[in-house]
Amino acid sequence: MQFESANPSVIKSIRQRDFLNTWLRLFARDRTIPRLDEFRPERIEDDLPDLVFFTVDATGEQPRLTIQSDGTRMANAYGHTGKGRLLDEYLGPRLAPVVMPVYHQCIARRLPAYTIAHIDDIYGRLVAYERLLLPFADSGPVNHLIASLKTISEDGGFEIRNLMRGNDKLPEPKLTAIIDRDLVHRAPGRIPVGDVLEFG
Repeated sequence: MQFESANPSVIKSIRQRDFLNTWLRLFARDRTIPRLDEFRPERIEDDLPDLVFFTVDATGEQPRLTIQSDGTRMANAYGHTGKGRLLDEYLGPRLAPVVMPVYHQCIARRLPAYTIAHIDDIYGRLVAYERLLLPFADSGPVNHLIASLKTISEDGGFEIRNLMRGNDKLPEPKLTAIIDRDLVHRAPGRIPVGDVLEFG
């Protein structure tokens, strides 16, 4: 899987930009990833249906991610809840090879990852599935990760139930990126003219 190098402006969702901006503010203190308990975006309660929290065991050859919460959107898109399960087992042999490399790269690079994939709902309407991954660590290897999941359709309404498992075609990757450039926090109202970052 090929990963592009990107800066924060690649993210489309305003709320996902808010989450990344909060992470960047913490990261900027000493250029290292923050602890999970420091991450407190405003109004995070409103976004809990779109968030999935994972614990990470990075001691083995491949990191193991356990789902600690199951955002409503993920449960609906994959057809059932996954709380307490390993992510690769939850995804199954068909989807795991497509999804897990993004999580592994986020953990290995200790940097945010962002993907956009297109998939048809059960009625054939095109849906963009946007995923932002944020890594966290207490002091050593990454031990927590948050996924923010957004689904958008230019057709307006769409059916999220079984979106990721409801047809024979796998999600089609449109963007797979590691956010490794311009890792600075921009305060609202203080963005220089011409700066590509658009936080606020």
